[in-house]
Amino acid sequence: MGNFLSPNNEFGHLVSKLDKINFFQKRNIFYVVSIIIFFLFINFLFFSAPNNFPVGTIINIKDGASLRSISKDLEINNIIRSRVVFETLVIFFGGDKNLESGDYLFESRSSVVGIAKRISKGEKHLAPVKVTIPEGFNISDISKAFASKLTNFNTDKFLLEAQEGYLFPDTYFFLTTDNEEDVLHSMSDNYEQKINPLRSKIISFGKTEKEIIIMASLLEEESKGDIDRDIISGILWKRISIGMPLQVDADPNTYKMKGLPQNPISNPGLKAIESALSPESSPYLYYLHDKEGNVHYAKTFAEHLLNKQKYLK
Repeated sequence: MGNFLSPNNEFGHLVSKLDKINFFQKRNIFYVVSIIIFFLFINFLFFSAPNNFPVGTIINIKDGASLRSISKDLEINNIIRSRVVFETLVIFFGGDKNLESGDYLFESRSSVVGIAKRISKGEKHLAPVKVTIPEGFNISDISKAFASKLTNFNTDKFLLEAQEGYLFPDTYFFLTTDNEEDVLHSMSDNYEQKINPLRSKIISFGKTEKEIIIMASLLEEESKGDIDRDIISGILWKRISIGMPLQVDADPNTYKMKGLPQNPISNPGLKAIESALSPESSPYLYYLHDKEGNVHYAKTFAEHLLNKQKYLK
């Protein structure tokens, strides 16, 4: 009888052993699942992007801003969920001591890890806008060029603060968020860089810087390029020296009064400024351009009238 029950007893022990194994396996699986759920919750709570992440938002980090103020701004604007995690990651990435100021575009949802890396490395994700200002553009022309490219550009403020003649024509690169103050600062700085090497020559020429810029602005309108700019400069300076009105079409007032206009009429480029300082001596006192842009000079007013009849009709 005992031998007959022996297999059953062994089977019972086996079942009991299997039950214990299943219990431990189930408990381990429960622990693993619990841990996964915990980490998913933590990731959602602290690391993932907020549900209302403002895609397309531009955040400005001011010069000298602290890590704490930056994290607060990012949290307020729903860029990050946790300031503590963000600040810890920025320190981990080594960017806490050299945070780069400027505008940062958040064009898509990103985890706090990605945001911390970008801020640490100064990755703004804003493509610069290229704006080319030709020689001879006046401040009205310049304001229209920038107003069409920069969303924060205030035309009225620009026209109020800009100084005609002292905004250097060139190709500039700005962020779309830059404003009229940024434009004025860049163009004025560029003017200073270009004019500074010429200041000793201006002094030796015997004219003020303003007079040179006024003449250069007239040359931008009156000449047709390198071939006639220096000669026309010589003619206009000669007219002033003999007390003759300038009589240039670029400024009707020069037909009524002698000497240079009171202010520049546009913003001249470097070649025009250099021509104002390097007039070419010639026997001519008059000039005109035909319909093809060719220049015709005359020594006397009678010759000038003949040129008008010959080339402008």
